[in-house]
Amino acid sequence: MRLAPILMTTFCALACTAGLAANNQAVPDAARLKSMEARFAPVDVRVDVSYLPAEERAALVRLIQASQLIDALFVRQRSASNESTLLQLLADETPLGRSRLSYFLLNKGPWSELDEDRVFVPGAGAKPPGGNFYPAGATREEVDAWMKTLQGAQHAAATGFFTTIRRTPEGKLTTVPYALEYQGELAEMARLLREAAALTRQPTLKSFLEKRADAFVSNDYYASDVAWMELDASIEPTIGPYEVYEDEWFNFKAAFESFIALTDREASTKLDRFSSELQDLENHLPIEPQFRRSKLGGYSPIRVVNVVFAAGDGNHGVQTAAFNLPNDERVVAAKGSKRVLLKNFQQAKFEQVLLPIAKQALAAGDQRDVAFDSFFTHILMHELMHGLGPQTIKVGGRDTTVRQELKELNGPLEEAKADISGLWALQYLMDKGVIDKKQERSMYATFLASTFRTLRFGLNDAHAKGMTLQVNYLLDHGAIRIDKDGLFSLDLAKTKKAVAGLTHDIMTLQAHGDYAGVKQLLERMVVIRPQVQHVIDRLATVPVDIAPKFVTAAELTRQD
Repeated sequence: MRLAPILMTTFCALACTAGLAANNQAVPDAARLKSMEARFAPVDVRVDVSYLPAEERAALVRLIQASQLIDALFVRQRSASNESTLLQLLADETPLGRSRLSYFLLNKGPWSELDEDRVFVPGAGAKPPGGNFYPAGATREEVDAWMKTLQGAQHAAATGFFTTIRRTPEGKLTTVPYALEYQGELAEMARLLREAAALTRQPTLKSFLEKRADAFVSNDYYASDVAWMELDASIEPTIGPYEVYEDEWFNFKAAFESFIALTDREASTKLDRFSSELQDLENHLPIEPQFRRSKLGGYSPIRVVNVVFAAGDGNHGVQTAAFNLPNDERVVAAKGSKRVLLKNFQQAKFEQVLLPIAKQALAAGDQRDVAFDSFFTHILMHELMHGLGPQTIKVGGRDTTVRQELKELNGPLEEAKADISGLWALQYLMDKGVIDKKQERSMYATFLASTFRTLRFGLNDAHAKGMTLQVNYLLDHGAIRIDKDGLFSLDLAKTKKAVAGLTHDIMTLQAHGDYAGVKQLLERMVVIRPQVQHVIDRLATVPVDIAPKFVTAAELTRQD
């Protein structure tokens, strides 16, 4: 039996478990696994689809079915041994075996993400930092040295998003396009996307689905990324290889993910004003003028959506709240990037996680200022700021990108940049009068509570690493105050100054492509200090994140 159908059935049946807590056991027993899962609060994901015409609902079902195949691809991309581990767990019908399977499906692998990827399945190896993108037995140094011997199209392919690196029969390294590496699943996904395209009556949705189906076969994603930027429809699908966090060697290789969502037109329209402010924000970034871009990529749409179904890199461990795509610098330069905010996920995170954190971590005067609108708006600005600042740069006279120069360090630094510069940008827009300045205290108090939400993801997570850098910088500059009870608050004047300072420091490192400087900064600053750990320890009974159960998606596929 093919693994994809097994994964599809199993993920749909078991994708909504909950849980976590600190794990000191090498291999936890069933009770321990259940307590670990309990760090994820179960949430039923229901979305109103009643207003969609019949043909659009049918197209939506095809997109959900295509997305179910994404899980199989992603599990294989994380480790060459993941498939055999999953089959082993599927065959184990003991209570302990069921617990391991459930937690495997939540993490999409035998590593507990909130516990710095500790193994919880006997016999499973450590999480490979290069994922399954590079040959078994290869070293980072070997692959890096080989890449440096390549030029032109060969170098672009080897360092590109959409190839794996494999060995020839002679033992030499070579590139294999995703279209060949994952041919079976991608061919089926292309068929389902073409069926969805034939069903929909929305021109931009039809165009994207047709072009993305072609990309799955051709391995050229440029045209479909442009079509995704131009997509304006009631259904907002994001499906394909995108984020590079799984490639911890170089941040070169894209993992497959899917978010199938419905557009919230009213909320999206309200945020259109922010798109018109991006060039002004770029022009006033607190960095040297030569590092600012005089002309951003033109189109920067913002979409507020409600998720119907998510898969692959879009649904494991801590859930995504928003994203800024595509990552292809060519598309960003030509068209800008799209910011997508997952409103129903954000609302669940705020209610289940952030409000309880605020009660345990913040001084009483700041707790009352924590608000969903501030949480939502900072996440938006975080995503907007991913598209601002240094992107394509020159190093030693050659054209390159920040991502290629910083390699595995790019993820945590970029997440820290988006967070801290997002605060800077919101303050700038309040000072300018675009945002009501009455929201100032709420914005900072909500951000402070959210720092603890992110820190609890574990220091194997790029977002948590980036947040640790920010918290320690704010502590070092006197912006964070800690009272006698260990509760946190912010000195607003010092915070504003520190926010601008850290934004300057991070973007300057990016502009220079300074790998050594970033490495030194992260080694010094990515550490949980005792006063911060004290608060984290108090949050043991507060969920770390949500575990979505896609109820509406299940109902739609059953009816098909």
